[in-house]
Amino acid sequence: MNRSHLCEITCIDHVKVNSVKARLLPEQVMMTLADTFKVLGDPTRARIIHALSLEELCVCDIASLLGTTKSAISHQLRILRNMKVVSFRKEGKIAYYSLNDTHIKNLFSEALNHISCN
Repeated sequence: MNRSHLCEITCIDHVKVNSVKARLLPEQVMMTLADTFKVLGDPTRARIIHALSLEELCVCDIASLLGTTKSAISHQLRILRNMKVVSFRKEGKIAYYSLNDTHIKNLFSEALNHISCN
């Protein structure tokens, strides 16, 4: 077998590699970050996030807006709540949902900027 195409050098710049290694975030942080992107990567949840970036809404209004069932929206909101993407406040028997903080709105906005530049 011809292995001439394989790189025999395992590390070119040990100083850079060691510097980056010392600053890498812990594995658990990376797992949580990846989970956040997974949650945001679902089209229905992305639509919910977009709607909530514009206005605080209840489950019924989100379902009406997206043309789906309240049950389906509740399921997606539960996932978003568990990942601390959305929060809610109660007014009587109605729960109004909003984005948990401006970080989510900014992340969503940056992603939209990214795709509109391509």
